[in-house]
Amino acid sequence: MRKIILASASPRRKELLEQIGLEFSIMPSYAKETYKETRPDKIVEELSALKAIDVADRLDDSYIVIGADTIVVADEKILGKPKDEKDAFLMLESLQGKTHQVYSGVTLVVSHGDKKIIKRFHEKTEVAVAEMTKEQIKAYVATGEPMDKAGAYAIQGFFAQYIKGIVGDYYNVVGLPLAHLMKEMHVFLS
Repeated sequence: MRKIILASASPRRKELLEQIGLEFSIMPSYAKETYKETRPDKIVEELSALKAIDVADRLDDSYIVIGADTIVVADEKILGKPKDEKDAFLMLESLQGKTHQVYSGVTLVVSHGDKKIIKRFHEKTEVAVAEMTKEQIKAYVATGEPMDKAGAYAIQGFFAQYIKGIVGDYYNVVGLPLAHLMKEMHVFLS
């Protein structure tokens, strides 16, 4: 049986995999996150591959490495993690009252004898945010929750009160499209 390794220190991804009962280890990637792609779907695939391959290169056993990356795109602009509270405020101000996209890329690196099989895919979810006052945005930023999240919010946290609706995979917005992941992994688990 192959070991499953999550190439991420993200507590949200860890919780999601635990939620579905997957047995796995965590080995964070130390790869520098740079990309050449320009389309959001290709950027997250490139970054997830970078992370998964970095971890797989440190292994010599039978394994499945899961690398993932999530970005938020609003008005064709990529919103990463905020640098500070002011940056978080500006990101949230740009999201309020509008619909934006969340992309998660996932790469599986699977040992197969002397070879590695690499499978990359992505998921896209549309997220509609309610209108927010400046005071509401400031209060949310003050919770500290936005500071380590792409787009400066956590759909599963305090920010849930501002989510008007989503089209697509909820878990993708949290950080890992579980149904798509398990569909792709199924062939390697049997």
